[in-house]
Amino acid sequence: MGHRTAASQSTAPEAAQRTGQASKSAAAAGSRTSGSGHAERVFLVQTAFAELGGSAHGPGEIAEFTGLDDSVVYRILQSGIYQRIFERVDRGLYRLRTSAAQLAFTALDHRLDGAQTVLAELREASDNGLVFLYMVAPFSGAQRQCVDMAVGDSDLAELGMTPRDVLSVTRSLRTGASGRTILAYLPEVLQQRVLAEPVPEQAGPGVYRDNDALLASLAEVRDLGHALGYEECMAGWNSCAAPIMWDGAIMGAVLLLKQKTVMPEAPDSVIEATKEAAAVLSRHGAAGPAHS
Repeated sequence: MGHRTAASQSTAPEAAQRTGQASKSAAAAGSRTSGSGHAERVFLVQTAFAELGGSAHGPGEIAEFTGLDDSVVYRILQSGIYQRIFERVDRGLYRLRTSAAQLAFTALDHRLDGAQTVLAELREASDNGLVFLYMVAPFSGAQRQCVDMAVGDSDLAELGMTPRDVLSVTRSLRTGASGRTILAYLPEVLQQRVLAEPVPEQAGPGVYRDNDALLASLAEVRDLGHALGYEECMAGWNSCAAPIMWDGAIMGAVLLLKQKTVMPEAPDSVIEATKEAAAVLSRHGAAGPAHS
């Protein structure tokens, strides 16, 4: 079929348990905050907009997701409108303002200082592999975008990577090692949205077309801390990816790409180098203020 995996088999009860995991976690988070400060409840509401996806949501939907009372959510939304965090787009429907996205871009820029050096070191450690940095797309929690790369003097067009590949195939989280790496750590509600998407027409012969096999591969990614891709995005190219985690949340992935003829199997040295690059970028994102 093209892809290879050693993912463990899941029983029906285990699958059911995973299905309800996100909602239970949200409810538990809501119960934990019943006696906590206002700020934590505000953060819960903001997080709900990101994890629920879609363009707008009502107080009832957010309350159910977070476990907070409807009245508490409504007051937070009204206050957030005044503070320019939320905006009302229709009767009873709200969404995050674009200023929230601007804050995210600013934070992303600061946290990725030095990323090019990390990517270049991985390229050298992998004997001139092509290295890409993918981050979760800021306007959609179920897509990714390439924000940096280390490819040396390589001409991507001559290597068979067209703009269509970059804009369509590698945007999907169900294709490629980096896509599945990000998908493995997303909330279940976003995973289901991705599983409902069609496989991009330009995907490679090794792409996961069966959703059960794709889900099994996500469990393997979480167990191993990396993903291996065999001609998933493009024919003739194999890959290795590792997750970038900030404050316990998935933010992106480092991808190492090499031609199949050069790397029929990713050696341990390449896997470890890719994981180390992702770990460094994860530490950059989670770094707190310097202490003397």
